[in-house]
Order: sequence, then C-alpha cells, then structure tokens
Amino acid sequence: MSGEGLIAEPRAVHQSVGHARLKELMHRGTEFLGCEVAIMGGAMSWISERHLVSAISNAGGFGVIACGAMTPELLDTEIAETKVRTQRPFGVNLITMHPQLSDLVDVCTRHGVGHVVLAGGLPPGWAIEKIKASGAKLMAFAPALALAKKLMRSSADAIVIEGMEAGGHIGPVSTTVLAQEILPHVSHDIPVFIAGGIGRGEAVAAYLEMGAVGVQLGTRFVCSTECIAHANFKKAFLRASARDAIPSVQIDPRLPVIPVRALKNREMEKFSAKQREVADLLDSGQIEMAEAQLQIEHYWAGALRRAVIEGDVETGSVMAGQSVGMVTREEPVAEIIRELVDEAAAALESRG
Repeated sequence: MSGEGLIAEPRAVHQSVGHARLKELMHRGTEFLGCEVAIMGGAMSWISERHLVSAISNAGGFGVIACGAMTPELLDTEIAETKVRTQRPFGVNLITMHPQLSDLVDVCTRHGVGHVVLAGGLPPGWAIEKIKASGAKLMAFAPALALAKKLMRSSADAIVIEGMEAGGHIGPVSTTVLAQEILPHVSHDIPVFIAGGIGRGEAVAAYLEMGAVGVQLGTRFVCSTECIAHANFKKAFLRASARDAIPSVQIDPRLPVIPVRALKNREMEKFSAKQREVADLLDSGQIEMAEAQLQIEHYWAGALRRAVIEGDVETGSVMAGQSVGMVTREEPVAEIIRELVDEAAAALESRG
C-alpha cells in the first residue's frame, strides 16, 4: 500500500479537519525529512535493515538504517539494497563510538545519503563537520537541555529527544519530562523529533502540539509484516506487557554502561556476569575504558542477533520499549502508519 494521501486524503470525511491540522503541525518535519508523514523509524540493530527501512519510506514515513556494528562494506551493501527497494528518502544511524566512524560517513557520502543520525554519545566535532560538508543533514540525540543547546551551537540540523521508555539503549529520564524540559526552549530554532514509548497517534498529536515536528517509533514496527525479525521474536512482543520491558542493571559504577531496555529473560541476568568480567579486565589493566565499552556493545549486538535472527528469545536479547504492550498484531507497515495518522488526526479534531 502506498503512503500517498495519508494526511491529505483521509478515509473518513469527519476527520478531514484533523488531518489538515496534522499536516500543518508536521509541515516542518516532513519538509526536513522529505517525506509525507513525519514518522521516523527507530534504528534497531538487525531489524532496521533494507526491508523494514524501505517499507517505512514507501509508506510515506522515513526509514532509518541501523548501522550498529556493521563494517563499512556491510553498510555499503545495505544502503545499495535499500535504494533498490525505495526511491524515497531514508537515513542512516551511526554509532559515535564505532572505531570506523569516519569510513562509515564516507560510505554515506558516496551513496548521497541525505540524513545521517549520530547516536550513542555526543557527536565529535570532526564527525559533525564531515557529515555537513558532504551535504547531508545531521541529526543527533539530546538527552538534556544543555546538550540540545550544545548541538545547536555545533550546527546540528535537527535533534531527537528520546526518553527511557524506549527499547535498546536508554537514558535515565522519561520522554514526557524531557519533552517538557527541552521543547519550549529549542523547538522554535531547530526541528525536534520525539521518541520513546510512543505507541498510539494520540501521543503523536500531543507532542506535535507541544512543538515537536515529528516522532520516531521503533517498537511498534517490529511486528510489521515487512520486518525480518524471527517469528519467535515477534511472538515475544505480542505476548508482552509494558512492565515486561525492563532496563538492565549496572553492576560496577566504575564501568559506565548505558542501560538497555529489553524483555526480561535469562539474557538480562547473564549481562550482569558479562559486566563483572569486563570490569575485571579493566581493573587489571588488560583493556582501556574505550575497549571495555566496545566489548559491552559487541556483547549486546551478538545477544540481539541471537534473538532477532535465530529466534532465541531466552538467551538472546529481546530489546523492546515499554510501548510493547500496544503491539497486538502483525500488520503491514503502511497500516501501522495509517492507523497512527488517523488516531492523531482524530485526537486533534476532538480538541477543536
């Protein structure tokens, strides 16, 4: 199903005012992304690949490839394969601590990727300059107002506010609090997208009214028919409630590990042992802090692959946001986006 007319031509006549209002509120976001609906796909390793990314873009949203731990060669192939499947804009999410970040930026530049999202920490100045010099628009995550202002000074083109309700790597503050802290101070100067815990269109409408130009969703798209995740992974989502998506626990304060939100299983318990192992290596001087953090990242990448690709939902990592309880069935991406749009439009119309 095409995404054309998702806002301009709503299904129900009585929603036309709401759809027009939604289009107006999303205008800065759709103009910035070059898509019809300012709904970005969250970058989920092993999940946000060519099939899901192209489906989101083809449905009128904005797909984002999760580079994660990919080598430059793998990213090159993934971008090329995505371009085969969609003629619409999509972005690439890069992790700032990746040891080959510069080479990954070069790959994006060669392919003419229009939007690069830097995640996993404050972007280094050289990376910002290199991405902007390529002509791409730079997006980055702002987990606090001070960092949002710093990113603006560093010439970021847009920011994403993601709260701790999200799946995967999370910060300590909720989406609703971050939105209230940051949006009033920066939304007039820079496009802001909201992420974390969004599962219905009513929430989309609320954040747009607060000043956001769009939203980012990950968990909701996992059970789309186009998503390549193993059937066991999707079944785990369909069975889960919000309280099943829990954050990992930091064992050693000397090893700063970003918490990860995932469905509780044996893997979440095993992570504690992994942290102790890496902390011992750090204490003995066998590895430096950067290497310790990379080991943790590679651990999560492997655990996530076991769950997503192999279907091992017990000893693999089933990363999920708290909105997982709102995922109730498997359906096409276009239907998910249309439902979100219709819910948001109805909410806006009900407020007059």
